[in-house]
Amino acid sequence: MKTDYINNYIEKNISEKRKRHIYAVKDTALKLASLYGADLEKVETAVLFHDMFKELSGQEMNQYIKHFNLDSKYLNNSNLAHSKIAAAVMAKDYEITDEDILNAVSYHTTGRPNMSKLEKIIYLADAIEPNREYPGVEELRKAAFVNLDDACILSLTRTIDYVQSQNSILDEDTIKARDYLKEMKRLKEIVDEQ
Repeated sequence: MKTDYINNYIEKNISEKRKRHIYAVKDTALKLASLYGADLEKVETAVLFHDMFKELSGQEMNQYIKHFNLDSKYLNNSNLAHSKIAAAVMAKDYEITDEDILNAVSYHTTGRPNMSKLEKIIYLADAIEPNREYPGVEELRKAAFVNLDDACILSLTRTIDYVQSQNSILDEDTIKARDYLKEMKRLKEIVDEQ
């Protein structure tokens, strides 16, 4: 897929700070994709779209949510809404039909049960890109280049703990994603022991 039009949109419509983030996520995601054998073109497309609507006003986001008939839980919640809007616009306006790319964008903030390799890479790259600074990010960066699933479990667990400590809205997909990965890890350990 040609990404020139996406890069054009980013250059014209996104703040410098957000551009730095998007391109840092891209570099990180491509490194993870090379390590874990993911499709580099899909990675690049997902990354370039992932935060395209992050800087919309609350009113603009709410209009998109209503326009695309997205769940009302996303109203007035830009942290969760921007990814769902981006995926909807990708499908409608850019005619991107690859479910893996759409899911990677849609769930890059929350995760979800049974994430694909691409989804895990976008989720983690967003969390560990070099401009991110928060307690535990260095440990998470190291973990991401050792084991994709373990790094996702670590990141999801920390997100759950942080959001709950802030008394903020926690998307149930985050809990389900963590629990799913933990269960898959437990089942794999049982199989490995036999």
